[in-house]
Amino acid sequence: MSRPKLCRRVTGRPQTSYFKPRGIPLRELQEVALNMEGFEALRLADLEGMTSIEAAGLMGVSRHTFGRILAEARHIVAEAVITGKALSIGGEKCKKAAGSGRSERRTSGESSMAIVAISSEGPELDDQLDPRFGRAGGFVIVDTATMQTRYLDNGASQVMARGAGIETAERMSEAGVDVVLSGYVGPKAFEALEAAEIKVCQDLDGVTVRQALEKFLAGELSFATAPNRQGQA
Repeated sequence: MSRPKLCRRVTGRPQTSYFKPRGIPLRELQEVALNMEGFEALRLADLEGMTSIEAAGLMGVSRHTFGRILAEARHIVAEAVITGKALSIGGEKCKKAAGSGRSERRTSGESSMAIVAISSEGPELDDQLDPRFGRAGGFVIVDTATMQTRYLDNGASQVMARGAGIETAERMSEAGVDVVLSGYVGPKAFEALEAAEIKVCQDLDGVTVRQALEKFLAGELSFATAPNRQGQA
């Protein structure tokens, strides 16, 4: 059973709910619809000029999810403008934020909107967690908003003589990961993850990928403030 779609936070309201090309009767027009989460993403990114991290925090979604919402919204508006269609705005219920300030940083218990990468010995949730970060065989990546999973192979880093941790951290950033769950993370890898604003839950071993994920979702894991393995990736 799939998880229900979680509500997004919206602080802006549209001044009008409909646009149409001038001089063409409405009955002759095709229509595209921009929902409220798409409207909010456009407002924050393209009008307010916020970064994806800032905007995602305000909407209560991960960077990956915000990027998807923004791309879809831009496509809808472009379709209306380029093909001469009417544009309606609204339709989805979103949570009205109490204020316009920045949201607080996520804690280990607030995990319903994160893209989580778990170092793994295989591509399935029931495979064993690989306690190595930099030289892990791969990573099961989970979008906790939808519980969809994908697998990222890390074989190229396994054979590196040096720099495996940094290379793997870059791979996490390119995959849009918010949080890494693993066993041991060296100082260079930890620094690279911090620079990419990716949080780390470490000291995991002897569990499956699924068990590690369940611990994270239950708020049983804390975010590390320093590496737990010196001089290794």
